[in-house]
Amino acid sequence: METINWFSGNYIEIAGALAGILYVFLEIRQNPMLWPVGIITSGAYIIVFFTEKLYADMSLQVYYVAISFLGWYWWIKGKSMRKSMGKSESEWESGSGKNMKVKGKLKVSRLKARTGFVLAVISIAMFFVLWLALGRYTDSPVPAADSFITTLSVVATWMLARKIYEHWYLWIIVNFSMSALCIFRGLYPTLILYLVYAIMSFAGLKEWSKSLHGSEMK
Repeated sequence: METINWFSGNYIEIAGALAGILYVFLEIRQNPMLWPVGIITSGAYIIVFFTEKLYADMSLQVYYVAISFLGWYWWIKGKSMRKSMGKSESEWESGSGKNMKVKGKLKVSRLKARTGFVLAVISIAMFFVLWLALGRYTDSPVPAADSFITTLSVVATWMLARKIYEHWYLWIIVNFSMSALCIFRGLYPTLILYLVYAIMSFAGLKEWSKSLHGSEMK
């Protein structure tokens, strides 16, 4: 009876965790269906994190929903300006030509130094703003941890939407950090989810590396 009551009381979190595992599997496979699955996952966790007073993480899920639509578009119908000199930050499987707008499937690329610097500055600023806001204006029990996880997740998701290989390193940090937070807050189905995420992140690094090397050989 206690087991049944536990499942009935945590069905939203369980559904979100299951959808989340499917999401990462599709991410590893570079399947665009990861984005609609991600919308479902985020919808569930908006409710879960609001209930647990993890407000930054709740806001992060709202961001996930929004960028999922953008990422879905970029992965399937993305567009970029091509120049005659070298390859742009985002590689494409189809289309070429000088100063032409092309459409095609987004390819895995490496993080450029300039982009990495900009993302680092944004991350630092975002972390301190979130930390200050959560500490002063909410009853969050873990404002620093919540802000740290949220900041890295925002950046990692943007990098995923652009298919930047290094986003997997950020997910590894996020997943282990979130696992520790779940233990602290007693979110055990979500703990299992993030531990699975952590393991799958290493698999993602390996699989995306194959695509990256394949692109560089062309």
